[in-house]
Amino acid sequence: MATADLVAVGLGNPGPDYDGSRHNLGALAITCLAARHGARLRAERGTSCTTASVRTGGKLMILAIPQTYMNDSGMAVRPLVKRYLGPEPGERLVIVHDELDLPPGTVRVKAGGGTAGHNGLRSIEAHLHRRDFVRVRIGIGKPPSRARGVDHVLKRPSKAEKDLLAVSVEMAADAVEAICIEGVAVAMNRFNTKS
Repeated sequence: MATADLVAVGLGNPGPDYDGSRHNLGALAITCLAARHGARLRAERGTSCTTASVRTGGKLMILAIPQTYMNDSGMAVRPLVKRYLGPEPGERLVIVHDELDLPPGTVRVKAGGGTAGHNGLRSIEAHLHRRDFVRVRIGIGKPPSRARGVDHVLKRPSKAEKDLLAVSVEMAADAVEAICIEGVAVAMNRFNTKS
């Protein structure tokens, strides 16, 4: 099996009940990226993911969406890392996810760091025993109260916010490509300075 230059994983929850929810924006960004390259995400044996292989800038990128629930994302990511990246994935693993600490319409690139309470990131860190992977964070804003956090991430946004988030999803896909082709530092410089 060819070693990938990058594995990009978009987090979300499977099934129609979660389609269009804020929590599924990471998966949506990966779907968008696959469509750009005319690739179709298909179930991959030995993983709990749908995947597609694409070439961009002369590099091989594996796009993946876990078919586990968000809280079990690490179970799906670990076999992918083993298959395509080996024991030291580092910055060649990119996780695309929703982010409460950023306002809607914002996309940021971050190398390493904590989980900020995100259950998908927490699961990945627990299964990989490392946190040096790259995150492409799609802002969804904070809920009105901490108690309503689950409702906020699982709810479908309003029409106005939906349009804003659609732009963010495209921007997140751009960020993944930039990381693959130009590297994390360039992508951080480009996307972290946008308003």
